[in-house]
Amino acid sequence: MKSKLVWQLFALVMIVSLALAACAPAATPAPEQPAQPAEPTKAPEQPAQPAEPTKAPEQPAEPFVFGMVMVGPYNDNGWNTAHYVAGQYVERKMNAKMLYIDKVNPADRPGTTPAQIAEQLLSQGAKFIIFNSDDMKDSSVDFNKAHPDVPMIHASGDYAWKEGKVYKPELKNYVNVMGRMEYGKMIAGCAAALTTQTGKIGYLGPLINDETRRLVASAYLGAKYCWTNYLGKDPKDLQFKVTWIGFWFNIPGVTSDPTQVANDFFNSGYDVLMSGIDTPEAQTEAKKQADAGKKVWAVPYDYEKACDVAPSICVGVPYFNWGPFYLRWIQAYLDGKYESAFEWYGPDWKDINNPDTSYVSFVKGPALSEENSKLVDKFIGELGGGLNLWKGPLNLQDGTQYLKDGEEATDQQIWYLPQLLEGIEGQSVQQ
Repeated sequence: MKSKLVWQLFALVMIVSLALAACAPAATPAPEQPAQPAEPTKAPEQPAQPAEPTKAPEQPAEPFVFGMVMVGPYNDNGWNTAHYVAGQYVERKMNAKMLYIDKVNPADRPGTTPAQIAEQLLSQGAKFIIFNSDDMKDSSVDFNKAHPDVPMIHASGDYAWKEGKVYKPELKNYVNVMGRMEYGKMIAGCAAALTTQTGKIGYLGPLINDETRRLVASAYLGAKYCWTNYLGKDPKDLQFKVTWIGFWFNIPGVTSDPTQVANDFFNSGYDVLMSGIDTPEAQTEAKKQADAGKKVWAVPYDYEKACDVAPSICVGVPYFNWGPFYLRWIQAYLDGKYESAFEWYGPDWKDINNPDTSYVSFVKGPALSEENSKLVDKFIGELGGGLNLWKGPLNLQDGTQYLKDGEEATDQQIWYLPQLLEGIEGQSVQQ
């Protein structure tokens, strides 16, 4: 009985155990490990940082404003056009703007001085003033004394020349510039002497002063040299005459009429007319004479393109190149290096027509023959090589000795030439 009971209890225990096992949750399997990459994954690189923060674009600086006072019309195809073109040169070469007032002379603006005109340019924003005529020298001093801190240039004057006769040490920020046009006139005189068929060269002169005397004399020296050395002719057979009109250009009722003076030359057998005035009467009248059947020629002055007025009779033109002067001095002021000075510079003999380096130049005209063109080149080469025509023996027009044999003229002797040279016909002083 007891044995049966034990087996019954054992069976009951087994049944309960199996029931409990059936009700228990299944075992959670171990999670699978993710596949490992061949190399560790790198963090993405950061974009490169600029060395400095990006700046807003700079605004262009305001142009530097300079003013020019011109004695005649800006489009005279002569002296004033050459200065106007120089102002345009500065505008091209730097951030600058030119203001100008032309026809500043007693006829066009009676009762108004160049200094007053310069005041107007200051009021319009100019910070630098250029006076372009010898006729303005005293008025430029008045302006300088009233505005000693304003940089200014007087073209053709000599008040800033320490070794000159009229040096004014009290002037501040006052600069004189001038090209050694003596060389240009020598070349022009040579071309005229090679071209003339009558041996008679006329010179249409403006007013009489130191500048105009030395330029007429230079033209004669060049003509005489080429007449004798290249053509082998007697200097006594060369006639060279100057007639002065009384100012830089025609003022009706005040000056002699340059048109009439030019025609007087042509009607007297002078077949080459050189000009020393600002305007183109020499060319225009020569062309009229040539169109009427005469063999005549002209040598204009001042402006590079003066031959364009009448190319068929134009032998060539000596001209000033003011641009490098003005550019350099305006830049000197902006660089804080401006001071009073006197400059008298000549051609760049490596290239006399280089617009950036040659202060005096000569361009051949269509009427210069091929043969004579080669001789002019030869003469230019000789001058560049050291030929000095301002060398004795030379006498003044009245016969007094100017330079003894072998003596070379000083800059002062040339600049302040007191008379025309012997061999030139015409007045030496104003009467």
